[in-house]
Amino acid sequence: MKIERTPIEGLLILTPRCFEDARGRFAETWRAELFNAAVGREVHFVQDNESRSCAGVLRGLHFQVSPFAQGKLVRVSSGSALDVAVDLREGSSTFGQHHVIRLDASAGQQYWIPAGFAHGFLALEDDTIFSYKCTARYDAASERSLRWDDTDLAIDWQLSTLDGPPRVSDKDAASPAFSTFNPTS
Repeated sequence: MKIERTPIEGLLILTPRCFEDARGRFAETWRAELFNAAVGREVHFVQDNESRSCAGVLRGLHFQVSPFAQGKLVRVSSGSALDVAVDLREGSSTFGQHHVIRLDASAGQQYWIPAGFAHGFLALEDDTIFSYKCTARYDAASERSLRWDDTDLAIDWQLSTLDGPPRVSDKDAASPAFSTFNPTS
């Protein structure tokens, strides 16, 4: 497995080695010792989630606060998505900055987003299946979100590739602005 660091400390891109022949494809998608060595500590996943989205569905920007802050190892197992992580770590030199990656089922890449980041994605194809492992369970009282289209964050969601505006939930459409974010609450 190839592990790459991004310009934002803590975010990692993992690309598995794929073996293809006339029967199809095989890839090792997870190995604890390689992942833990790259992260620099032992990571325990406690919950797996999966969503299926139509092209143009945008989910996010979501995060949970302590004690249920979640690290996520995300991947697309069908279709493709534009994935975004926003640094919300207090005292981080990249606080408020974001990193964008295109995840595609055929490439098999995974994206490690540690606790302390808001996360969202835009499905680029119908039947995009987005899977992720979490380091903490879902806790409704700890759930928070930020506006996906916040001008202060200036995320390029590549909306020109869509046939119309992105489809977002009412909850995501009503998310607060980044300027109201308080890292201690």
